[in-house]
Amino acid sequence: METPAKDSAEHELITASLDLERLEKNLFRSRSLWLPSRARGVFGGQVISQALLSATNCVDAAYSLHSLHCYFLYSADASVPIVYHVETLRQGRSYTACNVKAVQNGQCIFAMTCSFQRPELHQPTHQWPMPTDVPHPDDCPLQEDVYEQMARLENVSAEARERMLLYAHDRRHSPIAVKHARLPDKKESFDEHGTTMYWLKARGVGHLEPSFHKCIVAYLSDLAFIGLAARTLKLSYVGKPPKRLSMMSSLDHAMWFYDHNVNSADWLLHVMECPAAGSGRGFVQGRLYTQQGQLVAVTTQEGVVRAELDEPTSKAKL
Repeated sequence: METPAKDSAEHELITASLDLERLEKNLFRSRSLWLPSRARGVFGGQVISQALLSATNCVDAAYSLHSLHCYFLYSADASVPIVYHVETLRQGRSYTACNVKAVQNGQCIFAMTCSFQRPELHQPTHQWPMPTDVPHPDDCPLQEDVYEQMARLENVSAEARERMLLYAHDRRHSPIAVKHARLPDKKESFDEHGTTMYWLKARGVGHLEPSFHKCIVAYLSDLAFIGLAARTLKLSYVGKPPKRLSMMSSLDHAMWFYDHNVNSADWLLHVMECPAAGSGRGFVQGRLYTQQGQLVAVTTQEGVVRAELDEPTSKAKL
């Protein structure tokens, strides 16, 4: 799929981020990889979505993705293409399942199992309701504007200002628009239960198949997710030990879809919670809603969330 990398707004197109070269029937190779500023490796959401798109390309179109479970085994190198190998585990009348292995330099860096079903549209339904008093996306500023505004504050340290400007650059050039759904009277970005909310949508998206929209939703589901665990622990990269964040990296990620026609070009609300954190790890869970309040997907993730202690015993590593 030939797609320009940038549009007039200078942000990357999500179709370019997910673009794959098909090498064989069940073998695919990435065309582009994104390394966020000061990150250890390629953005995890991009690896998830490329692996998912590889599997989708190997499944009959009558089946629709309903779940995925994946593990991040090693950080992905942005300078080396990722090769995705798809293996069909089961082909049934109602469900089909696949394994996807992502390989760099002969080493498996990521593994995913995903399952597809023939939609059963007339079955009964149930969902948790969307939170009330959520600000409309039009009333929420873009994250890049928030970071740039914070960087201009007089009491911000040079280190914090540099990070804010890097984050603003990443967000402005991202294929995903992100807005913090925070009420004006809230001083903290999360409540006492470790809950926060973001509006997210793909930028510059034209007509796409529903299966591709799910791959995009998988991409955006990883944005600002495990970071909630660090914020709940009051850790930051510019803090002082023991409140300085020394390492944050995803370990695993899972999703369950309950809308076969989700549109990633419309604003989706990701309600995130951090039920637990400890032992250098954090667990987060989330629910993705449309503006109309329909629950489209449920998300979970665990990651390494380490504080820099006063007397570190060793260099941070996985």
